[in-house]
Amino acid sequence: MMFGQRLACLFFLMFMFMNCTQASTHYNFVKEAPYTRLCSTKNILTINGKFPGPTIRVHKGDTIYVRVHNKGNHNITIHWHGVKQPRNPWSDGPEYITQCPIQPGETFNQKIIFSNEEGTLWWHAHSDWLRATVHGAIEIFPKKGTTFPFPKPHKQIPIILGEWWKKDILQVLEEFVVSGGQPNVSDAFTINGQPGDFYNCSKPGTFKLVVEQNKRYLLRIINAAMNEILFFSIAQHNLTVVGIDGSYTKPLTTNFITISPGQTIDALLQTAMSPPNRNNRQYYMAARAYSTGVNVTFDNTTTTAILQYKILNDTVNDDVACRLTGQPLFPYYDLPYYNDTNSALNFVTSLRSLANQDHPINVPIEINKHIFSTISINTFPCPNGYNVNDTCQGPNGTRLAASMNNISFVFPNKIDVLEAYYFHINGIVRANFPIFPPLLFNFTGDFLPLALQTPMNGTRVRVLEYGSNVELVFQGTNLVAGIDHPMHLHGFSFYVVGYGLGNFDPKRDELGYNLVDPPLQNTVMVPKNGWATIRFAATNPGVWFMHCHLERHLTWGMDTVFIVKNGKYKQAQLLPPPPDMPPC
Repeated sequence: MMFGQRLACLFFLMFMFMNCTQASTHYNFVKEAPYTRLCSTKNILTINGKFPGPTIRVHKGDTIYVRVHNKGNHNITIHWHGVKQPRNPWSDGPEYITQCPIQPGETFNQKIIFSNEEGTLWWHAHSDWLRATVHGAIEIFPKKGTTFPFPKPHKQIPIILGEWWKKDILQVLEEFVVSGGQPNVSDAFTINGQPGDFYNCSKPGTFKLVVEQNKRYLLRIINAAMNEILFFSIAQHNLTVVGIDGSYTKPLTTNFITISPGQTIDALLQTAMSPPNRNNRQYYMAARAYSTGVNVTFDNTTTTAILQYKILNDTVNDDVACRLTGQPLFPYYDLPYYNDTNSALNFVTSLRSLANQDHPINVPIEINKHIFSTISINTFPCPNGYNVNDTCQGPNGTRLAASMNNISFVFPNKIDVLEAYYFHINGIVRANFPIFPPLLFNFTGDFLPLALQTPMNGTRVRVLEYGSNVELVFQGTNLVAGIDHPMHLHGFSFYVVGYGLGNFDPKRDELGYNLVDPPLQNTVMVPKNGWATIRFAATNPGVWFMHCHLERHLTWGMDTVFIVKNGKYKQAQLLPPPPDMPPC
């Protein structure tokens, strides 16, 4: 496992990560551990017993090796979200797409290749709904000898937003799949694993960030929630966004952020010369859902953490200092309401790439592969023999589904897509995912024929020539229920060159594309009954998953796969599989 000239940072039985400039090996144990939240205790799947899991810290361009040993009772895979893994989809992690799951008692050595990512990403389980508790931050520092494109922060703190169910998450999944309806919403949101002051039995564990006056802090914010886009704000404090999805942005000062599941945001917090309210040194960080779907259930609770100003020259420890002050102030006027579409869109459309000499961008201009894909909520008829009232809880006794271009994706279960592609095994996938909707209609109309709601099933993929410049337009529809969709592409970052509401009109909307400094992301929020356009160069050979990062939509079938063919030269060709790929 040598990389460069030495093997560095070897830890035994630990998943602790240091700033390493050479290859490093880490031991990662998947195991169950008891955790108490909301007045009750349950066993959850964790990495080394930690929730959230340990933080990975690397420098730009590093390669690390992670030895994943499954000591739990369930199959699992680990995905390195936003890490492009050049030529190496073998360690990307989505179950039955690039690997078969790691079975209980088995081990898989994953090679994680960082390239031009810089900022914050994250890792998480990518099998069933296990990422609810199996996830953690990835901090990617500038290369040695370089620095941040903003003033160096005093400290850097991961802020991981998540969801918590009192029930076992796999029981939630099973009941959801059997019912054919919507899943039970979470019982709480969390910040760094804690629900916060507004939930029962939660106040003592509330996460507290103790800060000093007149200091700059880098918050590495991650939305690890399963099914909700979130608003996040800090009372009486602004945030300056400087990065998204492992790429730097032009500084954007704001009193809140909108962050989709899968996304990461780097934001600078400048503390005051003295606390903004001299009579109170505590301020709530708060997050709640952004949800616009009609008749779509969602968790309408609010999670909090506490920003605590340290008393200068204080002789007591920070925990005691936190107890000396009154009720924290809440961001009543800064945290948008759950259906505030204007605020959500104003934030995401204000992001711009840094696009300077040290951090250049390269937006594809000459497009030779156009893809237009609807993203829809659909229904399937209740299967014959089912009791409609008991087992098909979708609209009018149907089963809810989801699709891209009217194809509801079906996962293979005997062999993964990557292995089938690499070894030329026929009959696993069909390479005919459509590049245009098979049915044309008023996608965002208020009244749509019921006949449009039923999609086709299939394991459909789209093959791309190496080096092709791809433009992909996501078009949301109002079938069954219009809602925002955070779409994530593995293996690539892409430029988000345009957003809009309503039906995409190429003659009109392409004129408004930002081809100068669009943000570089791996997850894009497609607005409810609207569209978003992304562009990328297909220069990473392999098999790469594309899906909605709302977990219920992924389960329903809002997925597809891009297969990027090899280029002519060795450095443009897929690496061979490692010897210990998990068997099915």
